[in-house]
Amino acid sequence: MDLKAVRAFVAIADSGQFQKAAVDLALTQQAVSKRIATLEKDLGVRLLVRTPRGAELTIDGQALLPHARVLLQAEERATAAVRPGDRALRVDVVGRRAAPGGLVQHFHRAHPEIALDVVTLFDVDTAVAAVRDGAVDATFRAVTMPGQRLPDGITATAVLDEPLRLCVGPGHPFARADSVTTAQLAGHRIWMPGNVPGTEWHAYYEALAAEFGPVIDTIGPNFGLEALLDTIAGSPTVATFLSERTPHVWPVGHDLRLVPLRDPVPVYPHSLLWRTDNAHPGLAALRDHLVATRPRPPEGEFWRPSWAQLPPTRAASPSA
Repeated sequence: MDLKAVRAFVAIADSGQFQKAAVDLALTQQAVSKRIATLEKDLGVRLLVRTPRGAELTIDGQALLPHARVLLQAEERATAAVRPGDRALRVDVVGRRAAPGGLVQHFHRAHPEIALDVVTLFDVDTAVAAVRDGAVDATFRAVTMPGQRLPDGITATAVLDEPLRLCVGPGHPFARADSVTTAQLAGHRIWMPGNVPGTEWHAYYEALAAEFGPVIDTIGPNFGLEALLDTIAGSPTVATFLSERTPHVWPVGHDLRLVPLRDPVPVYPHSLLWRTDNAHPGLAALRDHLVATRPRPPEGEFWRPSWAQLPPTRAASPSA
């Protein structure tokens, strides 16, 4: 059904005149008549009859009118859902159970008036392309991977250095340690079945392994966090990396431990990326909130890959 014809039909029904509807729609009266004729032909019924005073709805026209209004309202909602400035602020958080998901939840609690659409894109190339093309307004990523650079027009600001901890079961050698140095990780098996080659987190853990010597085991399949924790809980040799910001519910009876790492503390560097000319009204609020609430880096020495260094945070708005 042609929505332009439907709009002409509703305009005539509201005004009672072809001429007045033509003025309201910025069309000629002939164009409005053609649209109504097309609609009537498509439906196979007469919708309007001309009268000395204008136009009146037939019985079929009266039956169609409420549905026609619903169609136009649906069109308005569909358009608003994708039009920048009207649609919700669309943010990629990599995974809803990762730290960026918590950052966006905190933003939503602080700014409930800003509509949000949270999506999860997988790899950095897909996410940056979505930002560049306007499919999403912002993404959280560790930038930039070795051999890559951000495209022109894409801006990044550091928003969180997430300290990693060693997650072990009660039988692991480090289970009773108050803390573990990164040097002590050398030779220990760190199981991360979701650590997929080509992703920024794979690049991060490769750099960490090269620096401190843990064995990053990516053998799958990846059945999710719960299955991973089940394995860790029963193993005296296998550990994984988690953080206190990873939203999860500890399985009852597993007696898992999150052991702090130190000297240096490995931190995963989350940055917010956005297109510099994106004028979505919620984007500046998101960036300002993240900068204002950015947690302090861990005390003492900390480590992140050299390729993850960013310029100092700027105070300018995203649309500047």
